[in-house]
Amino acid sequence: MTLPLATTLRDRRRALGLRQSELAELAGVSTRFIGELENGKQTVRLDKLQAVLQVLGLTMELKLRVKQGS
Repeated sequence: MTLPLATTLRDRRRALGLRQSELAELAGVSTRFIGELENGKQTVRLDKLQAVLQVLGLTMELKLRVKQGS
């Protein structure tokens, strides 16, 4: 199952006409990292993700929630 973040990143990259390797170079990350993002890897470094989002012209909003019963 592909996660919404992965789909959004892949779709935006393609809309900009970028290959994974080109996006990686522009964001200062590895092509492997881009592949992992687009395949829905569950754990990523937020600083690297932020660099990718910036190149793609996207922003990220984090929402913290208290678990029920905590």
